[in-house]
Amino acid sequence: MKKNPTKQKVIDAASSLFFQKGFHGTSVRDIAERASVNVSLISYYFKGKQGLLEYAVTNYYEEYLRTLEESLEKTTAHSPLEKLNNLIFTIIHYKQSNHQLTCFIQRELSLDSVFVREMAVTYLAKENYYIRQTFFDVLHGRVKGDMRHYLLMQLKGMLITPYILHSEWKEQVIGEYSHQIFVKKYVNTIQLWIDFIVEKEIYSK
Repeated sequence: MKKNPTKQKVIDAASSLFFQKGFHGTSVRDIAERASVNVSLISYYFKGKQGLLEYAVTNYYEEYLRTLEESLEKTTAHSPLEKLNNLIFTIIHYKQSNHQLTCFIQRELSLDSVFVREMAVTYLAKENYYIRQTFFDVLHGRVKGDMRHYLLMQLKGMLITPYILHSEWKEQVIGEYSHQIFVKKYVNTIQLWIDFIVEKEIYSK
């Protein structure tokens, strides 16, 4: 579906401001000024700041899940490990390509709010299913018992850490090229961790 460039400009401006100032610290006028549009245009398109937030996050997750599904479909004939490695690259690449909005969403998800509960029911459960099934296929026969779930928590932690502790990485990621380098190096780090696991037989008591 073709994107409306004016709408996207407003979403990009809002993502940047939400990332810098938080949702409550950002006004509709701030967003309009950053996007160089009239305040009335935001009201027309999104019915206000809350509507803009819901639209941006919904688009983010729908595109994200579609990207994960495409990754899994393309690697159907691959080995479980190849499928997982490709999925991890897809996740980090998408999050890094939408860095500011990803960081804002992860920050909001750390809070107990209606926003969090809606995201959990609508999108996060599906994301968790894809990651869990793909990861457990790799661990099959190698890791037994509850240990699989502890390792899954570690993997999921690595997938979100750069976007929770984004201030730790800000000096390393400046400009599009450095984003690409970060994706390559960080994905490789996660894959090394997975390689270590699959070389072992781990049993929980």
